[in-house]
Amino acid sequence: MLRLRPFRKNDAKTIITWTNKKEEFYKWSAGILGEYPVTEKRLLEATSGREDNDRYFPFTAFDENGLVGFFTARVRPEEDDKKLRFGYVIVNPSKRGTGYGKQMITLGLKFAFEIYGADSVSLGVFENNKQAYYCYKSVGFEENGVREEYNLCGETWIDIDLEIKKETYYAKEKQHH
Repeated sequence: MLRLRPFRKNDAKTIITWTNKKEEFYKWSAGILGEYPVTEKRLLEATSGREDNDRYFPFTAFDENGLVGFFTARVRPEEDDKKLRFGYVIVNPSKRGTGYGKQMITLGLKFAFEIYGADSVSLGVFENNKQAYYCYKSVGFEENGVREEYNLCGETWIDIDLEIKKETYYAKEKQHH
């Protein structure tokens, strides 16, 4: 069974091993964590200093065999606290394609809407990351028309912004019960 808990400093050692290729790294970090390969120190810098912040929540997903995934939920500085944004979404490569990504995002949405009290959650996904795109769509995220260009790996990557509103989440939840 997949569960979610707050990120712990020790998790960084494992999470940094989940990216063996430069392109994979940029698909989940968008270059915000710096150059490939990411170091434990850099991941900790990106998540620490925010531990006492009530607008930033790093999470680790795990099952009975250990760590499965990682993501952050945060309020962007320019937005009100009813809008959360998921970022740095990554699943252990040995667990990809098993439904764990969908389960992790669903648990994140449960936190966002039922515990935190958000009205909407957004995230970005690169066009060249079809597996993640379809995972987010299956949970109920929809494109909101915002696209942004990033220059990564010597190419222009298009980031597609996706969003899910609280009402959509609950309507989808009802369908499954």
